[in-house]
Amino acid sequence: MVDDSSAPGSAPATAAAVRGLIEALSALEVRLRDGDRALPDETSLLEGYRWMFTVLQVGLQAQVWADPSQPRFVEIVGPYQKWGGDNADAFYQYAPIDPTRTYRVRGHIGDAAYFSLTVYGGPNDGRYSERIVGSINDRDLAVGDDGTVEFILSAEEHVATPWVRLEPDAVCAITRDYLNEPTTGRRMAWQIECLDPDPDGWKLTDAELARRFTNTTTWFEEQAAMAPIALADPNTIAEPYPVPSETFGWAAGDAAYAMGSFRLADDEALVIRGRSPACAFWNCCLWNELLHTFNYDYSALSGPVTLNGSQIAYDDNGSWTIVVAPQDPGRANWISTQGHEHGLIWFRWFLPDATPERPTTSVVKLTNL
Repeated sequence: MVDDSSAPGSAPATAAAVRGLIEALSALEVRLRDGDRALPDETSLLEGYRWMFTVLQVGLQAQVWADPSQPRFVEIVGPYQKWGGDNADAFYQYAPIDPTRTYRVRGHIGDAAYFSLTVYGGPNDGRYSERIVGSINDRDLAVGDDGTVEFILSAEEHVATPWVRLEPDAVCAITRDYLNEPTTGRRMAWQIECLDPDPDGWKLTDAELARRFTNTTTWFEEQAAMAPIALADPNTIAEPYPVPSETFGWAAGDAAYAMGSFRLADDEALVIRGRSPACAFWNCCLWNELLHTFNYDYSALSGPVTLNGSQIAYDDNGSWTIVVAPQDPGRANWISTQGHEHGLIWFRWFLPDATPERPTTSVVKLTNL
């Protein structure tokens, strides 16, 4: 490697960190194609190429560009940012946090069935968060006459304003905005303001930018190591697990979850039967092994790849039956595999009154539905 540390304007630490990131990107591309963890078919590989750059994009936003002294909420999932368990009904935004500072957060409410902000804690080196520091949701906040909510994030208690305590390891805040009709509904408008910013925060140094790129590489490699997810016991749904007291990564503290998978022939369907407890919102999504949803932009043409509780047709007793199939079976509550022979199934329930019952499954021929 050429030693350019003495060249004018060389930024040697940042140059080395950027090279490390490029090497990590190259190594993942090779792994997606070759070896025992290679993606199994062309569809999966094509989705993998998009996924790897989405993970990189989120890492750059959360590490290189993020400034806890002058934070902004930025999109981290959506139709063009599929990773980490995204879904069609939600908008997620991210802002960096410095636990020694004080922040005012405002949100102008829209049509959300559920919204929240969660503060996560853990290492500040690019690794995924280790726990939930604190959270606040729409049940905790009074809406003003102008349609806004407001609260404070800080280490010191605030009495007059709703408040989330920042612990010493707080690193970021993530908003969630869930809509029953996400294509037509009005989403939340979030803003965050640091009330005690660093007056010299605009100054960028080689050491600081190198740290941020190194953090991005750490983030990228950790995310890459988690995928692809193997299909364990296809065509089943695991026992739902309750709202957690602790969590890894950026999972919600208000939700219960259940995961399953499918592997179907062209003439088969997976019939899922279940019942949802009273809750603020619930949905079912199909993911690939990289934990991103199938392409819901084409739901009108290929069939829906997700369904939520307001879209489901319920049975007379309040239960529901979902049919996962490669083609329209002519039944209510169809979810399309959209050309995938295999994939993951993910349920989530926000603020459920109880942990949901385990859904049952059966594989049937389409002609027998």
